[in-house]
Amino acid sequence: MINLLMCLSVVLLDLMTVHSHGLMQGRIVGGYTAAPNSIKYMVSLQSTRGQHFCGGSLVHRYWVLTAAHCNIGAEHMMIVAGDYIINSYEGNEQYAKPHRLVTHPLYNRSTNNADIMLIKLRAPVVLNKYVSLVPLPRQGTAENEGRLCRVAGWGFNSLAEGQARFTLRTVTVPIISTARCNSSDSFNGNITANMICAGYRTGGKDACKGDSGGPLVCGGRAYGVVSWGNGCGDAKFPGVYVAVSKFRRWIDETIYGSYFRCTKY
Repeated sequence: MINLLMCLSVVLLDLMTVHSHGLMQGRIVGGYTAAPNSIKYMVSLQSTRGQHFCGGSLVHRYWVLTAAHCNIGAEHMMIVAGDYIINSYEGNEQYAKPHRLVTHPLYNRSTNNADIMLIKLRAPVVLNKYVSLVPLPRQGTAENEGRLCRVAGWGFNSLAEGQARFTLRTVTVPIISTARCNSSDSFNGNITANMICAGYRTGGKDACKGDSGGPLVCGGRAYGVVSWGNGCGDAKFPGVYVAVSKFRRWIDETIYGSYFRCTKY
């Protein structure tokens, strides 16, 4: 029992801290409080004690899309849909235990490449006026530089904060070209083809710690998953997101099996 608790502590500590190369694993900085139940596809990933640690989005009644680095083990996790104010029961929440976690086989903790995971729920969520699904982009598609997209979460407003916010917040940020994000005065080549960047040249608006796994929604579709960055809202270092369109085929194969293996997008 003691060994199990020590192991869990190590996993949680690794999840919430900075990697050795100084990159912060992805909260909402410079945003505003979302209207109640206006972002119905958002889910909160919580520990079995009810502590929020990551976000996610519903892409199927049985499936949640999130970041691979949010994996603390299915037995230690609870998924909450229809939530607005975490740690406060509002009557619209739906609670689900994970059946299994599927991380992408190419996920690399050192480079953050392929930082994407699907969670299959033990029971399906009920779609209603508080809970809905978010559409996904087609395989290989991309949004143009400057396109405004929305990210939401219950994470920190800044790295100086000691705890996450209880009410869902959101912010809009523009897509940044991979070339600019990979420049020597920014991420200096650490942005892979499976990542996209979003943020303002002046900084001040971003996702941050605790927002990890939440969706970056452009034109109504989840083009990104909050993954990592260097600080929060830094002008030189925009937020880095998983490029969902690079993994659409894998998502469909995971959810629907061989039925979609020959489908073209």
